[in-house]
Amino acid sequence: MRRIASISEGNQMIRSATIDPEARENRFQQLKAEIHEKLISGIDMAVSRSVKEDRLREELRRGAEQLSRMHSDLLSQAERQRLIDELVDETMGLGPLEPLMRDPSVSDILVNGPDCVYVERGGVLEPTPIKFRDNDHLVDIVRKIAGRVGRRIDESSPMVDARLLDGSRLNAVIPPLALDGALVSIRRFSTKPITAKSLIESNSATPVMLDFLAACVRARMNILISGGTGSGKTTLLNLLSAFVPKEERIATIEDAAELRLQQPHVARMETRVSNLEGRGQVTARDLLCNALRMRPDRIIMGECRGAEAFDMLQAMNTGHDGGMSTIHSNDAREAVHRLEMLVSMAATDLPMWFIHRQIASAIHIIVHVTRMPGGERKIVQISEVTGVNGETVNMHDLFVYRQTGMDEHGRSQGRFEAKGIIPQCLERLERRGWKVSRSYFREGVLSDGKLNGLRGSR
Repeated sequence: MRRIASISEGNQMIRSATIDPEARENRFQQLKAEIHEKLISGIDMAVSRSVKEDRLREELRRGAEQLSRMHSDLLSQAERQRLIDELVDETMGLGPLEPLMRDPSVSDILVNGPDCVYVERGGVLEPTPIKFRDNDHLVDIVRKIAGRVGRRIDESSPMVDARLLDGSRLNAVIPPLALDGALVSIRRFSTKPITAKSLIESNSATPVMLDFLAACVRARMNILISGGTGSGKTTLLNLLSAFVPKEERIATIEDAAELRLQQPHVARMETRVSNLEGRGQVTARDLLCNALRMRPDRIIMGECRGAEAFDMLQAMNTGHDGGMSTIHSNDAREAVHRLEMLVSMAATDLPMWFIHRQIASAIHIIVHVTRMPGGERKIVQISEVTGVNGETVNMHDLFVYRQTGMDEHGRSQGRFEAKGIIPQCLERLERRGWKVSRSYFREGVLSDGKLNGLRGSR
């Protein structure tokens, strides 16, 4: 990196602590913009591409420190440190969003224009004081984020959906489609896998419910997880996937890679959108058809949202059991209706009675998850699909969550209940060597006790 030139004393700068706070902040931003331009001009781009990110970040910090010392009489110590941090983030990171990306408590970052940034922590949305200089600044950051993963966003292609290098999922819309400034949504995923213990301690499920689901996974039953956006479908899919024996070969198919399987034999695949010329698209349906040729013991679909639903049912009905997937719906029954719609759109010539039979024979268990008003996520239904009766796919609830009220913090109060129905699949579990006590299904309130190991056993 070449030596960074100084900024003349004639530039607008922060001159005293008595300046109005808003004016002082404006001048701080002006000074930062000018210094940032000098930092960029001082970088040898050809050299920077061959330097590791940590080394380049150190060089930028040294340059920012050198430049800020030239104005030490105009900046407080706190302002100087803030200036250095923000300059490095602006040049190497995601600008004002970088501190949020480093915060492990943040699960979602939502930007509604340059002056409105929200985050989700613990299931609750809250505003932040973070702002961008203007919409051009915000759009520049969006382009930088997209460019890092080989994607492009501009007026001719004003939307982008991509997976970032850390696994986060980005969706962005810029003007002219976004009317009040660029819109950015970043869904972040914890690097620490969720465990059955943590799910129980957060009162999202009970030991009995998870014991039953673990036995279903191990006995190679086909499971569909339903729920709304942000309800925790993928989180639960990650957890259930952990019960797959490590000896099995697992093929995963996702639009944006979010699954964090711990088994050693995993074939991960991700769809690809078409390029600007409309070529190169690889759909979930393409990957599923290919996965069937890869000798998988199980296939896990990140989400069913299109024509791949038909192929998934076909695979489940032709010996590829133990499959799992997620689907958007409002409850377990609605998940079946949505699956019917997706299959009928993919295979328009199939009669509905045949689609019903395909669903009833392919899907064994539906687990519905919900994001409660207070932000907490819960398993609110575990249902068993039992067959077809005329025009209806038969199913019954095994476990449900009954909300009885709200506490003083706005969080749900209620109880998990067993419905008193012995599942038909119990015989299948036992044939596969997994014994689940019939007492689990005795009608009444389930215990809130701590997890003492998965009791479903061989």
